[in-house]
Amino acid sequence: MALAEFEKVVRNEEGIATALDILRQRYGERLLTGRSVREQHAHTTSYIPAQLPDGVFAPATAEEVQDVVRICAAHRVPIIPFGTGTSLEGHVNAPGGGISLDLMGMNRVLSVNAEDLDCTVEPGVTREDLNHHLRDTGLFFPIDPGANASLGGMAATRASGTNAVRYGTMRDNVLRLSAVMPDGRLITTARRAKKSSAGYDLTRLLIGAEGTLGIITSLTLRLYGIPQAISGGVCPFPNVEQACQAVIATIQMGVPVARIEFVNGLAMKAINAYSNLDYPESPCLFLEFHGSDAGVKEQAETFGEIAAEFGGGPFQWTSIAEERTRLWKARHNAYWACIALRPGTRGLSTDVCVPISRLAECIVETEADIAESGLLATVLGHVGDGNFHVLVLMDMDDPGEIEQAEAFVARLNRRALSMDGTCTGEHGIGQGKMRFLEEELGDAVDVMRAVKQAIDPLNIMNPGKIIGAGRP
Repeated sequence: MALAEFEKVVRNEEGIATALDILRQRYGERLLTGRSVREQHAHTTSYIPAQLPDGVFAPATAEEVQDVVRICAAHRVPIIPFGTGTSLEGHVNAPGGGISLDLMGMNRVLSVNAEDLDCTVEPGVTREDLNHHLRDTGLFFPIDPGANASLGGMAATRASGTNAVRYGTMRDNVLRLSAVMPDGRLITTARRAKKSSAGYDLTRLLIGAEGTLGIITSLTLRLYGIPQAISGGVCPFPNVEQACQAVIATIQMGVPVARIEFVNGLAMKAINAYSNLDYPESPCLFLEFHGSDAGVKEQAETFGEIAAEFGGGPFQWTSIAEERTRLWKARHNAYWACIALRPGTRGLSTDVCVPISRLAECIVETEADIAESGLLATVLGHVGDGNFHVLVLMDMDDPGEIEQAEAFVARLNRRALSMDGTCTGEHGIGQGKMRFLEEELGDAVDVMRAVKQAIDPLNIMNPGKIIGAGRP
């Protein structure tokens, strides 16, 4: 997609130069302006072209975040929050230049309240870091988007992942947060109580705002007890429709799956080659069950019976930790495995989510669309909640192929919308899906613009993302 198609943000050359001078005088060499570091902070795992910030600053405290925001607000300079850089829709690009605020140095676990099943962390703590810190408490944080993302970034993009079917998304697991607002004020959105009806729900307003309303400086997260027993396995199916029907039946019967992941035949071929495995190269479901020894055995056996009704199986499952780890490592490496199917190409990774009753129909139509288009693309998904991903492999030197891939993505999004679904289940809007948000929510996007205007009237917080300027 050409950058010309994205929301325009006019550069404030004078303001940027002044802000850089002030930050340099105040923080010296901590303000980084070299091209290589600026390129790293416009990096995206998508194919969307990079738009570089003018400087990169890594604050150590919330007070430093406030200071930078006040300087930028005084001179109308954009601020782009940055975590691990794993977002997929151009979230960290700087279309109007400005300052990339790298929050990875704010990486302390501030408190763990084991009795209350919660903890408070700074935004640069990653999900793997947190679970390592919690390893002796008997607790864990379940949200797993695949990448070892920062928790601040996961909240900002309303991330979810493989465990969402049982444990929910970031929306469900952030109890409160602190954030620096566009005028430099530091607010806390709630107390630590498990529920509250006190005022507007600012916590969930900022979750999924992608840094367009404020910069998260701490989060209080819900924790869970590590299950007594975990079982998991892989189940092949003759075709996509039968695999999806098994998912629907499993969810509708109330089987408490912790993970239920769909991988199509081409993706299974890629996973086998990349991870040196020998799973059947047909549509497969990867599953995991959490509970007691007896419970996970019963759940696995129940799913095996469901799968058999839809022509699937055998369902090979295990409670051995090493075998489960190998299985899920292969699933988490699926992105790189699929990229390796066509060396030298870039991946256009997109996602949609539909009501689970329409899941089979949506995936079957999508696979047919891929075949008719002549594209090389894999389909994987967190299908327990109706969410699936398509990774299209493109030759970036072939404009016609890029155009064809983008046309396919447009059809995919509109297919999901026609089924009362959404254009993104977890990737977010960023730059790449702004036009589809308009199609999905219509006049509700104007209400979002009103919120943005009220909170960030200078439009300095990650401008050019999610909502844009609106219709003329």
